[in-house]
Amino acid sequence: MKLVQFFLPGKGKRVGQVRGDRVLDITSPEEGVRSVLDLVDQGKTAAGLVKRAEWLSRRLRRKALDGPALQRAPSRRAPHLLIPIDPPEVWGAGVTYKRSAEFRDEDATAAKGQKGIYDYVYENPRPELFFKASAARCVGPNVPVLVRSDSRLTAAEPELAIILGARGTIVGFTACNDVSAWDIEQENPLYLPQSKIYLGCCALGPCLVTSDEIGDPYALQIRCSIIRGGKTVFSEAANTAQFHRKLEELVSWLLKDNVVPAGTVLSTGTGIMVPNELALRDGDQVDIEIQGIGRLSNPVRQSREPRA
Repeated sequence: MKLVQFFLPGKGKRVGQVRGDRVLDITSPEEGVRSVLDLVDQGKTAAGLVKRAEWLSRRLRRKALDGPALQRAPSRRAPHLLIPIDPPEVWGAGVTYKRSAEFRDEDATAAKGQKGIYDYVYENPRPELFFKASAARCVGPNVPVLVRSDSRLTAAEPELAIILGARGTIVGFTACNDVSAWDIEQENPLYLPQSKIYLGCCALGPCLVTSDEIGDPYALQIRCSIIRGGKTVFSEAANTAQFHRKLEELVSWLLKDNVVPAGTVLSTGTGIMVPNELALRDGDQVDIEIQGIGRLSNPVRQSREPRA
């Protein structure tokens, strides 16, 4: 099952069940369902989430909307997609693909023949996990992601993201753009939080796909494209078959001596490394497409530090 959140003029945020090119409005304040997060809370597991959504669609029997028509820039006058879930927390995993370890150690100028810190993490049982964002720092489809005002090398990081239910169960998946200020991290690894966490640093969408529908999560193609001035200046694909860890392993480490609320998103790292010379610029567009999930598109804007 695919679930979305969308804006409807006069009604605000709605919850939708995707059926082909149609979207059924299954919002029900009477049943406590005002958001996808409410469904995740109520369903607890992927099977419970599907069962609850199907029951609502049968009970409400509303006229379906045109799904492709929701793929537009936000406007108070027209229906449009929103972020698929308002995550109470977003966490990230790093160095989960060999390409990522090699690329980052090259940038960290590891001595030739010596293992760098990223290769060390790649081979170590303990993964890299970090806090990425809150709901207020995330955006949905067709909303700008931001480049920090103090960064000159910010990159898109296209990733498969897990959505967690009760007690860390995997209830679904979505696409994530883990936008990161690489130059800040390269200056000193202790600056990682500043490179990762800021307004507009994370995009999620276009939908939540339940784990029963995604199929094999280790056989999904991920493609990232950067469009600049109407031309595609970068397009590269990776496959989750190249993933170095098991998803359940990452979740297990995240839950060690830690409690995360239902609806938490865990983004699982990138295997696509955009060249430094293609750092994101104001006016770019980033498209991330994941097999079985769809395309997440976001324009890029340069952040302007607010005046005191």
